Amino acid sequence: MNGAESLVNTLVDEGVDVCFANPGTSEMHFLAALENPRMKSVLCLFEGVATGAADGWYRMRRTPAATLLHLGPGLANGLANIHNAKRASSGMVNIIGEHANAHLKYDAPLASDIEGLARPLSHWVRRTASSNTLAGDAVTAIEQASAKPGKISTLILPGDTSWGEVTAPKGAFARSGVPAPGVPGQGQIDRVADVLRSGEPAFIILAGSATHGPALEWAGRVAAKTGCRIGTQFFTARIERGAGRVPLERLPYAVPQAVEFLRGFKHIITVETGEPVAFFSYPGKPSLLKQPDTQVHELAAADEDSVLALEMLADAVGARATSPVYQAFEDKGLPSGALNPLSIAHALASAMPEHGILVDESLTTGRETMGHTAGAVPHDTIQNMGGSIGYGTPVATGAALACPDRRVVCMVGDGSAMYTIQSLWTQAREGLNVTTIIFANNSYQILKAEYANMGFGAPGPQALAMIDIDKPSIDWVAMGKSMGVPATSVATAEDFYHAMMRCNAEPGPSLIEVRL
Repeated sequence: MNGAESLVNTLVDEGVDVCFANPGTSEMHFLAALENPRMKSVLCLFEGVATGAADGWYRMRRTPAATLLHLGPGLANGLANIHNAKRASSGMVNIIGEHANAHLKYDAPLASDIEGLARPLSHWVRRTASSNTLAGDAVTAIEQASAKPGKISTLILPGDTSWGEVTAPKGAFARSGVPAPGVPGQGQIDRVADVLRSGEPAFIILAGSATHGPALEWAGRVAAKTGCRIGTQFFTARIERGAGRVPLERLPYAVPQAVEFLRGFKHIITVETGEPVAFFSYPGKPSLLKQPDTQVHELAAADEDSVLALEMLADAVGARATSPVYQAFEDKGLPSGALNPLSIAHALASAMPEHGILVDESLTTGRETMGHTAGAVPHDTIQNMGGSIGYGTPVATGAALACPDRRVVCMVGDGSAMYTIQSLWTQAREGLNVTTIIFANNSYQILKAEYANMGFGAPGPQALAMIDIDKPSIDWVAMGKSMGVPATSVATAEDFYHAMMRCNAEPGPSLIEVRL
């Protein structure tokens, strides 16, 4: 057995059984080892698709995937979506091919400081020393990636460790085990319980694993018992929402609205997140969104067991037997008329597939979507935690592979979609149930709003030339079809609704261009 075979066997033995890959010459022995029938190998035509897909896989499966990237430039191409995954606390194991050790001294064209590239966006980085140490290094990488919160592990694989023979016996390395989540202290539970019993206005902000599953139910019980309000930051890694779920309020994105939203609260209680801050710094506007006299209390840190913390809090305030308030179903009816943010939101709410996964990178057009889909059928929503655009279609790809029995709906602006449009090809090749909705306004519309937010008013012709993408316009229907994805274009709310319903009924990927 060579090192690459040892590595792939170790990955699948430890539960990492999917690899999103964009290989090169240095990774040929790893590529041969991927013939292992226990490993699912997925080719991505751009490294940012591979790393984004690993992010989407983790968000739905809660276990790390592997990526295979080609030396330093391949890692660099994938870093933007590694950044987004890190901000979302998604675990992943990045395998980065490297020149054979004896070749490094010649400074070949692809030689680079891989550790230097990886370290700022990785929690753990290691260059494996030999074929015999490779399996042990892989186990450590997986243990790190599987911790709570999920972490980014980067394992650098020199060519000679990949093709070299393994002489050490199998399992000849120490396992430290996946670190257990921290246990919240009784003191912090009691302090938060005292705040809630005081009757002073309080807002609990949930994130991480607290926005779905049992933690959300416990939070709902606490809110029903004490009268506090519960919600999320503007962007959240994954939320279970829709009819029959505990509803969560969403902190506004714009600084003035967010400040006004938080103005009436005397207490902010955080669960797996920090206090609210502005996404950007704007002239004359605050970075911290709360009032100066508002107190912030941490109920559970990101590495602590938030399910246990919220259960303990429910007990402390006497809410164990209290029933949460659940979201009622809202029938939006058949939408009609021109396409605008409101009619788009109504169409989406009416056509939402039951237990679908909504990946949101719609930026300006989809700003009203969250509010108007709250009463749709049960579904999950995934959002961009890191702010680096081009995350939507790759994350949708990984989510669809993680949950093949559920339809993924990916909303993405046309400017964002062009960053990682190669995702469509992988979706077609794998037959994934993804509906990609392209909001085609032929502009980086979000930047027009940000231009105004910075105090410059309407952009002039030179600034517009850096924002508009209509010369030439992109033919999205042709783009989808060129990659094997059936595509259509719609110009009314009725057409949009019917196109979504057709996509829900047909297996495999599809694309809808929403012309704005």
